Amino acid sequence: MASVLRADNISKSFGPIEVLSGISLDLRPGEVHAVIGENGAGKSTLMRILSGHLPPTKGSLFLNDQPTTFSGPVDAENRGIVLVHQEILLAEDLTVTQNLFLGRELRRFGFVDDRAMREQTRAALAELGSSIDPDREVRRLSIADRQLVQIARALLVPHKVVAFDEPTAVLTPIEAESLFQIIRRLRAQGVAILYISHRLNEVKAVADRVTVLRDGRLVTVRDIEGLEPLEMARLMVGRDMSKLYPDKPLTASDQDILSVRNLVVPGYVEDASFTLRRGEILGFGGLIGAGRTELFEGLVGLRPSHGSIAIDGRNVHFRDAREAMAAGVVYLSEDRKGKGLLLQQDLRVNLTLAALDKFGRGSFIDVPAEERALDAAVRDFDIRARRRDLLAGQLSGGNQQKLLLAKMMLVEPRIVIIDEPTRGVDIGTKEQIYRFIASLAEQGRSVIVISSEMQELIGLCHRVLVMRNGRIAGEVAQAELSEDAIVYLATGVHEERAADIAAGHA
Repeated sequence: MASVLRADNISKSFGPIEVLSGISLDLRPGEVHAVIGENGAGKSTLMRILSGHLPPTKGSLFLNDQPTTFSGPVDAENRGIVLVHQEILLAEDLTVTQNLFLGRELRRFGFVDDRAMREQTRAALAELGSSIDPDREVRRLSIADRQLVQIARALLVPHKVVAFDEPTAVLTPIEAESLFQIIRRLRAQGVAILYISHRLNEVKAVADRVTVLRDGRLVTVRDIEGLEPLEMARLMVGRDMSKLYPDKPLTASDQDILSVRNLVVPGYVEDASFTLRRGEILGFGGLIGAGRTELFEGLVGLRPSHGSIAIDGRNVHFRDAREAMAAGVVYLSEDRKGKGLLLQQDLRVNLTLAALDKFGRGSFIDVPAEERALDAAVRDFDIRARRRDLLAGQLSGGNQQKLLLAKMMLVEPRIVIIDEPTRGVDIGTKEQIYRFIASLAEQGRSVIVISSEMQELIGLCHRVLVMRNGRIAGEVAQAELSEDAIVYLATGVHEERAADIAAGHA
């Protein structure tokens, strides 16, 4: 079958550093072609070249078998190549409708036709299974809803090729399934789909062919038939990945280090009560929007909250995150780019920012001490950077997450709260992060893991608390940990069953 878009021997260098070397790839009409690889393998760079955001250093592109170059992403869009970015690229102060039609407004009699744009926005979102209000400001949307808006905006453009870069990283399973239905519909219409994801089960579910990259080079191109996620992982990282999760550490003690009673985060969380034991890994599950993130932002002083919080039996109330850190509690945000790191600063500045008091020499910063700390972080957390003077924003997603972990560990916390610890990172980096979390518990620290990935909660945690509609719906103990048990609590199915049973007895 003839390809609609083809890359022939593409290479890309940034200065003396070559990040892609001799990659060839073809996208066929009516096919989903997945590209997988570890963070830093070159997947996003390849996608940006194919969609006109970057020119190749070497090699050629062919559109409908004709040699072509793109002057930029707008030129590529005009020729039917659209990209759904991993990063959220929306204007926060504008409404959903205004974002969908920004730069392409519909007009009637010379005036902007707000009504028509609003109706088309509602229809486009409904196709993704979403009922977001078209008049809602984007700043008031969750990260998941912003991603859906971004996908809807891309699909409004007439398209021959649609490239998705980690499209489900912030979506619930229900939202992700709606996206897969859209992808299957596009495929049936003869659209070529380029799909990048770290979630290998997704790749198995939606892809027809898979290209594997490692360190900027092509490893193999395989049909999906007969290719299982475990083999994909082995091809990506070059080693056996049969044991992704480490053994769960034995809980160090039955002593509660953190006790929360009736915590309220106005508008988000009601009457949350739970305990955390010393040396325990405690999971928090639930659908996106259930209030998990807001609960812990309230606990550490990032949002207004009221209720009872005690550490080692002593009542505390944190007015901000610095007070929480001083008490030995750190929170690693799910939004590492927006809230966790300073993307325009280098690795050293980011690493030591939360613990600057350790690096002071009078009125000055002890830069050599910071450099030694960076040496240790690069070694201990396997942060892979081509140069030490790189900005944090130039790191891959997995290395950004490892830098954020290293940054917060300099505070020497007793309680570590990690929100979506492996969002947008490859399976090899996931394994590293899981082992690091387990090592924290083995050291006697206590860890709270907030995750939308149920297998992650099951594989890592001693217990899982599940939230629904701003409340803690229930607890799943280690012996009962399963996807069904978490889903029942997250969706309220167990309550419906109990009501049915009660009605039957009546």
